[in-house]
Amino acid sequence: MAPKKGAAKKKAVATAPKPANEAPKQEVEAQETNPVEEPAVTNGDVKDAKLAEKPTKKRKKAANSGEPQKAARRSGRGATKSQPSQRQLLNYMLSTDAEELCRPDDENVAIKKRGDIRTYSSSVLNPFEELLCAVVLSRPISHRLGLRSIRTILNEPYNFTSAKAVQDAGSEKHHQALWDARTQHKAKTAEEIGHVADVVLSKFTAAGDKEGTQMQRARDDCGQDVSNERQYLKDSIKGLGKTGLDIFFRRVQWLWTELYPFIDDRTSQALHKLGLPEDVEELPAAIDEHWEGLDTTHVAGDDEAAKKRRAFVTILERATGSDLEGRSEALVQAAGAI
Repeated sequence: MAPKKGAAKKKAVATAPKPANEAPKQEVEAQETNPVEEPAVTNGDVKDAKLAEKPTKKRKKAANSGEPQKAARRSGRGATKSQPSQRQLLNYMLSTDAEELCRPDDENVAIKKRGDIRTYSSSVLNPFEELLCAVVLSRPISHRLGLRSIRTILNEPYNFTSAKAVQDAGSEKHHQALWDARTQHKAKTAEEIGHVADVVLSKFTAAGDKEGTQMQRARDDCGQDVSNERQYLKDSIKGLGKTGLDIFFRRVQWLWTELYPFIDDRTSQALHKLGLPEDVEELPAAIDEHWEGLDTTHVAGDDEAAKKRRAFVTILERATGSDLEGRSEALVQAAGAI
């Protein structure tokens, strides 16, 4: 039974702790940290600063007389860049052109070097893969290291794309995958990967799903009730807290329709920076309003309703990704330049 819209809205605005991995300046490998020195301030700098702050006679006169001051002239170089319309911004965020602004530079390099690889930022993943990724991303590591770990485990030679594949690989291969990812908390994350696969196969997998990718039994046992599903996953998956659940439910809602629409607090902040609706009802309405004018060629989905849900999830992910990479403003400017 689908939850009432009011309930979804309350869930969307619930205060969530800032995900440890979703802070671009969180802990990273020591050899990759390059402190930037502040330039020294000289007496000449101080003198120039005071002169710059001192108002001219002309400006004093205008201020004292109450006359409106003329706006300062601006050269073409410093002119304000055009702001995109809501339709332009949504359309750009759904395009493949936006992908590079929504993921770390090393992922862009890996894609150009390796070609068609599975990534968290752009690939369509099954529910098990989404759960595995949520567990990895909820670890106290940087966004960059989280996505690198996901690229490693989802592609050759590991291909941890189902619960059965992970279980068959064994503990040694789990650890090797995390070492190859050159990430942090390798041993702990490797243990969690094995644990997730075991739980999914023993508790979440329905008959007919031999690979353990859909987790339908968990849904059926919870009566497809959102609150029950969140609690069941939290109780069953060791180390999966609110942060990981928000990441998982944000991504899988286009497949599990009872969850839709859902916006977590972290994503709401990212939407705000882009000037998009943060309300759980308003953003889907905006997508509906502009749907006919959007290029949805690359949006997954078997029918229009599914494609709209997938478009909603894509907008959320690219808002969050661009924010984590410090590129929200660059994304807006790129959309306005089209």
